[in-house]
Amino acid sequence: MSDLVSLDVAAGVGTIRLDRPKMNVLDIAMQEGIRAAAHEAGERDDVRAVVVYGGDRVFAAGADIKEMAPMSHIDMLRRSALLQSAMSAVAEIPKPTVSAVTGYALGGGCELALCTDIRVVADDAKLGQPEVLLGIIPGAGGTQRLSRLVGPSRAKDIILTGRFVDAAEALRIGLADKVVPAAEVYSSAVQWAGQFANGPIHALAAAKQAVDRGLEVDLVAGLEIERLHFAGLFATADRDAGMESFLANGPGKAVFGGG
Repeated sequence: MSDLVSLDVAAGVGTIRLDRPKMNVLDIAMQEGIRAAAHEAGERDDVRAVVVYGGDRVFAAGADIKEMAPMSHIDMLRRSALLQSAMSAVAEIPKPTVSAVTGYALGGGCELALCTDIRVVADDAKLGQPEVLLGIIPGAGGTQRLSRLVGPSRAKDIILTGRFVDAAEALRIGLADKVVPAAEVYSSAVQWAGQFANGPIHALAAAKQAVDRGLEVDLVAGLEIERLHFAGLFATADRDAGMESFLANGPGKAVFGGG
């Protein structure tokens, strides 16, 4: 990781913190820091869930246009693959993830938020994909993840106009999952993530992967993905603990060891 991106862990929750004042512009160093932090969060046993947070003023205001402007077509062919894979590293964390969005989440910042499982958004935040106003399109997953999340027509409206989406609209269309006062964004995200601190890690990873991979295929193939994950969990100690606890004490009292 770089000094611009850190991973802080407390009580089973890892916070990937963006820290490039004053707008958390996502230059190459930031992108690679996000990749490194995502990989570390995915691998660490003491991290059970992840919050992505840009601080109390802004989530991330997009790519570094000064860095991008001189790039040629050949330059961007190479860099775009690295940009996409850095964002996808967050999407592929095999643990519950949540973005804590304050201020602006624009362009690459919105695309980063789209990579997490849910989004807690400040009531005064603005989200959007304004790349078309620069003569380009989203290149870090925006055209794909946004359309899957809010539907193709809504995604096209946001992407084609480049307009900003306020918190109320984001909540209405499903771009935000929870809207709270700005001062409560991070604590609300940590609270959501914290419920998984002692959860069944294999079941959580399987559930997340079944949903994500299932969306990429037809229903028959998706059901097969689900079936294989479901059956595979019967080889885990957490499955034994969960079912034994249910039979002895009822639901919701199991202690999972992660085996």
